[in-house]
Amino acid sequence: MIHASDHYTQDSGVPADVLARELAAEQAHVDAVYARLDEATRTARSAAIAGQGLYRSDRETWVREEDGTALFERDAFAYQAARRLAVLDAEHEGLVFGRLDHEDREVRYIGRIGVRDEDYEPLVIDWRAPAAEPFYRATPSRPMDVVRRRVLRCRSDRVVGIEDDLLDATHQRDDLPIIGEGALMAALSRARGKHMRDIVATIQAEQDEAIRADHRGVTVISGGPGTGKTVVALHRAAYLLYSNRRRFERGGILVVGPGPVFMNYIERVLPSLGEDSVTLRAIGAVVTDVLPEVDATRIDSAAAANVKGSLRMVQVLKNLVNLPLAPDAEPLELRTTVKGNVLKLDAAALDRLRAQVLAHHKVNLARDAAERALLAALRAQVPEELGLDADALDDLITGSAAYRQFLGAWWPPLVATEVLRRLADPGVVARVAQGLLSPAEQDALAASYRDHASWSVADAALLDELVAMLGPVPVETEDVDPTLFLASGAAVAELVTTADLLARPVEPADPGEDTYSTYAHLLIDESQDVTPMQWRMLRRRGTQASWTIVGDLAQSSWPDLDEVGRAVRELIGTAPHREFRLSVNYRSPKEVFDLAAEVVRRAYPKADLPTAVRSTGVEPELLRTSVSALVTDLAAQLDALTSEVPGTVGVIVPPSRIERLRAAVLARLSAAMNPVDLDRIWFVTPLEAKGLEYDAVVVVSPDEIVAESPGGVRVLYVALTRPTQRLVTLDVGEGAGVWRGSRSSPSTG
Repeated sequence: MIHASDHYTQDSGVPADVLARELAAEQAHVDAVYARLDEATRTARSAAIAGQGLYRSDRETWVREEDGTALFERDAFAYQAARRLAVLDAEHEGLVFGRLDHEDREVRYIGRIGVRDEDYEPLVIDWRAPAAEPFYRATPSRPMDVVRRRVLRCRSDRVVGIEDDLLDATHQRDDLPIIGEGALMAALSRARGKHMRDIVATIQAEQDEAIRADHRGVTVISGGPGTGKTVVALHRAAYLLYSNRRRFERGGILVVGPGPVFMNYIERVLPSLGEDSVTLRAIGAVVTDVLPEVDATRIDSAAAANVKGSLRMVQVLKNLVNLPLAPDAEPLELRTTVKGNVLKLDAAALDRLRAQVLAHHKVNLARDAAERALLAALRAQVPEELGLDADALDDLITGSAAYRQFLGAWWPPLVATEVLRRLADPGVVARVAQGLLSPAEQDALAASYRDHASWSVADAALLDELVAMLGPVPVETEDVDPTLFLASGAAVAELVTTADLLARPVEPADPGEDTYSTYAHLLIDESQDVTPMQWRMLRRRGTQASWTIVGDLAQSSWPDLDEVGRAVRELIGTAPHREFRLSVNYRSPKEVFDLAAEVVRRAYPKADLPTAVRSTGVEPELLRTSVSALVTDLAAQLDALTSEVPGTVGVIVPPSRIERLRAAVLARLSAAMNPVDLDRIWFVTPLEAKGLEYDAVVVVSPDEIVAESPGGVRVLYVALTRPTQRLVTLDVGEGAGVWRGSRSSPSTG
């Protein structure tokens, strides 16, 4: 039974009894789907239990060969049953969301996963199936045999609302009433939460085309703020897994975004679409497959970030690897004596040998090759009349303490993190960056390591580059005394055999093999911010992959837009590729977007600006305050906004101010504000705000945002386009407000 209180107020334009009848009819079908779902869940659980019972060995002390096979089969069987269970449980929220009524009276229900009845007839069609395409592609000018498209709004298994679109008026029937004002606008007006929602029920035709594009090669999705690039890309990942599951589930899909805040925001989208086998990584966390201990979340200053992202750093790092660990020491020379003959290799000769070896080997994998080259060069200096064979000569050379000490200094094992940390020394930077970086760039680079103990997001790509240059650090095994087992065992807490003591660790099959995690598909969001060095890092994870690249140059924080474009073109190369431009801004009210467009167009005339399709009738508030009144005025604005908008309120603050301002404002508000309302307020930097959206936004000190961001005005453009309802800007100080151009700014007081 459905009661009026069960659904939201809906101005349907139809009599109440018609609306009640339609809701009841849809509820009946949803009930049938969930009944079938419950039956499937019970079947899956029974299968898992049966698998455990069928394949459990009755031997408690040892397992026969046939029992081992049975155990494997049992685990595989139970795994598949448990996996299906997880999907069914995950989709228990809003499983059915759409309906298509066709000209021939066929009815298709669309949902997050497919569900069939006991006769294998579809109760719900998976949204990614070809049969569901008309739900997203059909229009009044091209109805695709669809008369009415209906979106069902459900809370769990209860239908609480209906929104219809009439697509073919010539085939409308009396039994197909049209209810509501359209699903898209209803969805856009809903309050935002702290996590991105899927748009599976409201995907538009141009978005659906990008989602279902061919997986091969490179797919580029571009569009301005609010066009749904990110959520379209995530739906594309779910579609790829559905349409080519063997390839992409086995090879993996990696989704890369700009930072942890963004990744937390999107983490629920794919599970809500029935997929949980996709790896999500912030750009600074991509390197954790080879350096698990690295936590790269800090944002560098604009000057340091620009240097670290530049391809010039490749040569800087090569110079750094070749720089002696004690750069101010005398150049290394090797001098030893064999049978009265002095053998010598000066610094120039050693440099030539090193270059020859590194042309074919990574540093940490080249020590044996380096020693062979070293011995060959020394042997050539021994007079033939001594009559020493190669083995005897090598023993004489390598047996000296001077030789072993030299080899350790000339070719030590190198760790990427320790090598990069050397750049904290301005003297080291000056030596390795001479002719590559300006003095100001060298100072910025050294300061970023001298002033911070933590790794930055930009450092992740540099560390990854070093891992590629160095190779894995060799594992040193200490010699074990074979007579150790004869010593007193008083301190030994367990039985240790001679075989245990003499056993050596099992070496990897190929110690030179790359340890990078590679994927079948890489999806790169906010690609306009990916630096050239970061592109090198990403390409190591997708050497044989297909790619989806999502971005908007007008929102780029990288100062050289041409360099960003070149990086993408180099990635595409000769691979098949396709481009999709999303042209409609669904997020920003027209009043807000007009201001943002005016700002970015002055600095970037070529900006690809979408069309804003919504209007709230509320103009942005451009306010001014003083430094001393900033905390008070900002707290007052947040107090007002949380009472006027139902969802989240974002406060976008320059990096130099955010920590102190967040603490001061939240301390002031916590004493007077409801904890629920306080939890709706998010403080973020402009770069952290990328890809996010809030019902209302306060942008603090826009001029400082421009000054402190590598992308300048383009980063401010990002900040101004985050709200779905209300925008407030707060200039700080009498001289502030340059970003506004001719627009005036009243005082908050």
